[in-house]
Amino acid sequence: MGKLDRKVALITGGGVGIGKGIALEFAKEGANIAIASRNLANLEKTAAEVKALGRYAIAIATDVRVKEQVQKMVKRTVDEFGRIDILVNNSGVLHRFPSLLEVTEESWDTVIDTNLKSVFLCTQAVAPYMIKQKYGKIINLSSVAGRGWNYPGFASYPASKAGVSELTKCYAKELGPYNINVNAMAPGAIVTEIMSRGRTPEEFAAVQEGFKKVAVLGKVGYPEDVAKLALFLASEDSSFITGQTIPIDGGRTDRM
Repeated sequence: MGKLDRKVALITGGGVGIGKGIALEFAKEGANIAIASRNLANLEKTAAEVKALGRYAIAIATDVRVKEQVQKMVKRTVDEFGRIDILVNNSGVLHRFPSLLEVTEESWDTVIDTNLKSVFLCTQAVAPYMIKQKYGKIINLSSVAGRGWNYPGFASYPASKAGVSELTKCYAKELGPYNINVNAMAPGAIVTEIMSRGRTPEEFAAVQEGFKKVAVLGKVGYPEDVAKLALFLASEDSSFITGQTIPIDGGRTDRM
């Protein structure tokens, strides 16, 4: 018996990185999985890995910034599985610019809509089903960046992640009477595509070394590390925890 036997999980940004890690971890614990993002090819690869673990999976091409597409994603999941027990709002993007003066309005909107607006849209679409069944686990992806950020030209990212943490508290209060837990995870340096994007292998290695130096544990994390925390928050082990943003960062000394 797994910790998520017969549960249904909907995971956005589930084709790669942290989202993929969560999908596979949940499947190992008995959950059936719906994964969504704009990249259908990546989703189908992850869905195949979930099926290889003996669970059922569907891949849904979705732009989580668009309300109509989010509603279709949720309806498809309910049509396939009959319910949604767990929602993981994982979709995220990071744009880098040299300074505030060079950040474009288009980039700002893309980051805020992908990281923050999507949490609102997906939670709003799933909540009626969870309210009706009087049960649900909602897990949002915040970031340690939402608690403090020292890099110029990145402000849209920490702003969006701080917003995720605040939404988590608001939704926990509103949905708590329906036996719905709402929590967030705040990863630190996790080795994924988003960290390596736009960097040479040498630059990527240097960035990892920099993050190791500010971590008490002296290392970076991996998607499976975040997936273990997500499993805890999705299971009954966390039934008395809600409204929290939990750091998972190896003990970042610059956040202590």
